[in-house]
Amino acid sequence: MRDVSRKVALITGGGRGIGRGCALDLARHGFDIVLVDLIEDDLARTAQEIRDLSRDVLTFIADVRDHKRAAEIVREVDEKWGRIDVLFNNAGRSMAKGIEEISEEEFDATIDINLKGAFNYIQPTVPIMRRSGGGRIVNMSSMNAHTGGVTSAVSKFSYTAAKAGILGMTKALAKELGPEIVVNAICPGVIKTERSNAMIEAREAQLAAGITLKRVGTPQDVASVVTFLATSEPNFLTGQDIQIDGFQWVR
Repeated sequence: MRDVSRKVALITGGGRGIGRGCALDLARHGFDIVLVDLIEDDLARTAQEIRDLSRDVLTFIADVRDHKRAAEIVREVDEKWGRIDVLFNNAGRSMAKGIEEISEEEFDATIDINLKGAFNYIQPTVPIMRRSGGGRIVNMSSMNAHTGGVTSAVSKFSYTAAKAGILGMTKALAKELGPEIVVNAICPGVIKTERSNAMIEAREAQLAAGITLKRVGTPQDVASVVTFLATSEPNFLTGQDIQIDGFQWVR
């Protein structure tokens, strides 16, 4: 039976970085959280932080490229909690190799993690959201989808292609699933996380100089937008890509 007193958000790549920041912010706003990630230690740490906020949490170790595993996870959440109100497709991986260096396997992996991974979780989640009367899907894209590569002379064409695909998929799904399900994408710029910390620290002053707000972003900067998209009522915002970059004018 559907628990109408519970709000549930499923977050891929939720163990650290932007995913962790969004999970904690949604928990603070009354959501119980489902975390999907590859690293058990990250999952355990973030799960405990969510429990410390007096919210329930489920964790799953999984590769988002695994279509069958995604369906199993969504089914298990449905069986336990009877609903998924928000799906945040956050998991991703960057590949900084040019057209002459990248292998077919690396190209496929970049597309599969960043684009197909979102499809793998959207497909089984949609029927649950429809049954519940609606839901919110937020897809992680990137400023790279707009610029062809942010703050780097190194080619990221496979990553850019995947993130541009996210924007196209978001718009198409917004038309297909509306009005019951709202679908939007976010496009972060330079965000300082555990993964990007070393690269950003080496160039932080230079990067900040090209951003109107004169600083690089944080996971909380992204989390506040994701929470808005997840909770705002009523919402006349769908099929959009929202750039979270402090108005970065130097690429």
